[in-house]
Amino acid sequence: MHYWDGLAAVPQDLGPTVVTIGNFDGVHRGHRHVLDQVVAVARSRELTSVAITFDPHPAVVHRPLERHESITAFGEKSRLLADTGLDGLVVLHYTLEFAQATPEEFVRSVIVDALHAAVVVVGHDVRFGRHNSGDFATMQRLGAEYGFEVIAVEDFGEDRRCSSTWIRDALRAGDVAEAAQVLGRNHQVHGEVVHGFARGRELGFPTANLSDEVQGMVPADGVYAGWLHDESGRRWPAAVSVGSNPTFEGVARVVEAHVIDRPQEQVEDFDLYGQQVAVEFVQRLRGMVAFEGIAKLIEQMDDDVARTRQILLDAESAVSADPASRG
Repeated sequence: MHYWDGLAAVPQDLGPTVVTIGNFDGVHRGHRHVLDQVVAVARSRELTSVAITFDPHPAVVHRPLERHESITAFGEKSRLLADTGLDGLVVLHYTLEFAQATPEEFVRSVIVDALHAAVVVVGHDVRFGRHNSGDFATMQRLGAEYGFEVIAVEDFGEDRRCSSTWIRDALRAGDVAEAAQVLGRNHQVHGEVVHGFARGRELGFPTANLSDEVQGMVPADGVYAGWLHDESGRRWPAAVSVGSNPTFEGVARVVEAHVIDRPQEQVEDFDLYGQQVAVEFVQRLRGMVAFEGIAKLIEQMDDDVARTRQILLDAESAVSADPASRG
């Protein structure tokens, strides 16, 4: 996939394209439903498939005092978009000045002049231009005026439309399993492994602590069954803790993963410090609580590890039994 940072980076000799527009936060099943159609139309007509997205997210620009949590970091979003088979991704730098463009100005400068769109694929709820005043009918009118076809994509989802809002709500509640259903994969966060207080190691449960610059939306405080992916591409089963360690009167919120069932020869040599890793969340085990004494904490952590082991074994068995997962 070609990555074009701004319209100036788009080749002037780019041929006719099939275009879609979106923030694509999370690149969830609904997004991929649209993107699959973009790629399919482009291939059937021998055109170039292109997605337009924005950085930063418009909500950050329009509501700077409110906290906005992106489901995936921008780099991870780009990788997920590339996995859809798109030929190109145009990233438009979103500013208040950019947001003043009328729907017609946006379509003319971006979709027509820069991308030479032959087809635009969007949902019925598409909004664009100043104050989001452009809608699907506007796009159809401009398509007729500038000579591109507009294809509508129906909402995707069984009982509820797949959306980034739904995923954020699930993650804030700690329901990573529900978030995975909407995403179509387990949720991940990314970060560098740094030195912590070594309390886990002292208790017999050494952890890989992520720095406070975690990329991706961190789910609610609690303990989760999951996986840790290291820089070499290896995947390790892990009991993952999110929170401030209330037993030790912690304040800072941290993500730490205790890798379980390592081979004996790696128990002492397992060193992830300085590595960029991914932590994948499979299922929440419990909330974060303060324990009365270290013995109670260790007993609970032993139980967490045992439950994590079983949950991951069951999840792997379910994947192996699903013919669709075999490729």
